[in-house]
Amino acid sequence: MTEDKHLKQKAMDYLLKTSRTFFIPISQLPEGLKETVGAAYLCMRAIDEIEDHPSLPKETKIHLLNSVGNLLQNGADEDELTALLDPHSQELPEVSLLLKEWIMLIPQPITGKVLEATSIMAHGMAKWTEKDWQIHTEEELDDYTYYVAGLVGVMLSDIWEWYDGTESDREMAIAFGRGLQTVNILRNRTEDAERGVNFFPEGWNFEKMLSFTEKNLSLADRYLEGIETKVIFNFCNIPLALAKGTLQALKDGREKLTRKDVADIVSGAVE
Repeated sequence: MTEDKHLKQKAMDYLLKTSRTFFIPISQLPEGLKETVGAAYLCMRAIDEIEDHPSLPKETKIHLLNSVGNLLQNGADEDELTALLDPHSQELPEVSLLLKEWIMLIPQPITGKVLEATSIMAHGMAKWTEKDWQIHTEEELDDYTYYVAGLVGVMLSDIWEWYDGTESDREMAIAFGRGLQTVNILRNRTEDAERGVNFFPEGWNFEKMLSFTEKNLSLADRYLEGIETKVIFNFCNIPLALAKGTLQALKDGREKLTRKDVADIVSGAVE
């Protein structure tokens, strides 16, 4: 196996390990687009694992996230990334330590857009780590979900335009990511509370967060209406359908979807 093929296979292996939800639609993309989206997702996953690390000190997280953000903003020098991350090789997961390899997989014409979005995300995650992820208002919820999920939508819209000229609404792309994120917030509220994290604005209950989520998912529906390329439409429709299915399960008093639920939803989401 050539080095390039080996790296592409490694990326797919890490996608499967880190996100079953996104592995499904990414694996169904055509060659070229599949590796690009997969590598871009892994870049963001790499910094997300720093933010979410269970034992890394808060000050270390903030330093690493801001430093990665600065490096990506300035072209992602491989030696500087290595010097920054390697001292933490015993604490950080491999998906974070391999950031420079994921960057190598991204085609040059779209690399700048991916690094820009990931850099903004890293700085935003550092800001919310500093705040201990305590949300008090709807504006703060919008801000937090923009950094951790809305920027994924922006980055993907840039990739679609690079791929075949597909144009899409960036604000709706942000709402798309925001809706997916707040589905997770609804699902994980008890677990988050146990670790001292609160993403619910003051005075909000389940129903209020549900309404906020459904509003954003309705904008995600509108985002998809403007996409004509079938492979891109299917890619976006799978996580959207899974999010809607998860919301319905929560409404029905179930914690999550069954494997059969997931298989049925994915099958029904693909044109």
